[in-house]
Amino acid sequence: MANQNNRNNNDEKMSLEEAGRKGGEATSKNHDQEFYEEIGRKGGEATSKNHGQEFYEEIGRKGGEARADQNDSNNSGNSNNNSRNNGKMSREEAGRKGGEARAKQRDNN
Repeated sequence: MANQNNRNNNDEKMSLEEAGRKGGEATSKNHDQEFYEEIGRKGGEATSKNHGQEFYEEIGRKGGEARADQNDSNNSGNSNNNSRNNGKMSREEAGRKGGEARAKQRDNN
């Protein structure tokens, strides 16, 4: 009902949220997994041309922090959790390595 009221107040215009949802639904009906893989690949290539190693290190760090926070929430009651990383690579190290690998890949292309 809120969308209908919203349309009446906006001269029958669809909200951006509703337009995006409808567009996404239509696209998903008309395209398969291969389409999404291709646009993901193209987006990744375009991003790598516009960003350097620091960008990838930063997003790797942020992703690692978010994942660690999620794991901390899931393991908060686990008394067997001896260390924060459980022998795994630190977030900072993962971000640095990911940034270096992406920069090398970009430089080779």
